[in-house]
Amino acid sequence: MTDTVSPEVAEARGPLDIRGVMAALPHRFPMLLIDRVVSMVPNKSIHAVKAVTINEPFFSGHFPERPIMPGVLIVEAIAQAAGVLAVESMGLAGSGKLVYFMAIENAKFRSPVEPGCLLDIHVEFTTLRGSICKFSGKAMVDGKLAAEAHCTAMIADPPK
Repeated sequence: MTDTVSPEVAEARGPLDIRGVMAALPHRFPMLLIDRVVSMVPNKSIHAVKAVTINEPFFSGHFPERPIMPGVLIVEAIAQAAGVLAVESMGLAGSGKLVYFMAIENAKFRSPVEPGCLLDIHVEFTTLRGSICKFSGKAMVDGKLAAEAHCTAMIADPPK
């Protein structure tokens, strides 16, 4: 990984509650898909969680007889965890900067995510060059891989 921030500052940080997540991301219900950050090592990795409940609005249509979390939303949760990692690593929380999703590669879905699951999201930086970040992420349920993807994002000012 090519860092723009010194690796010496990469110290593990304790949990971030929902207020900390909301300070790092502009997303709000129903699109906020991270409930808390369990741990984070700036410039390196993050472990976030999403409690998947039957009250999620997408379950009424996906699928009423067998509710499963849409794969694209699992990838979005991975991307949001990556966004928190990027913003916190670069000291941009509260700055108004946004993390724009640019690419998804090698997305694979291994097992369904159902209501009642705790989605454990693990993301690592693979590249950080200027305003462009690349990540590798996995979503797990009970220690079993549910989905994985590589994503690219860009840090930028919001549209005017």
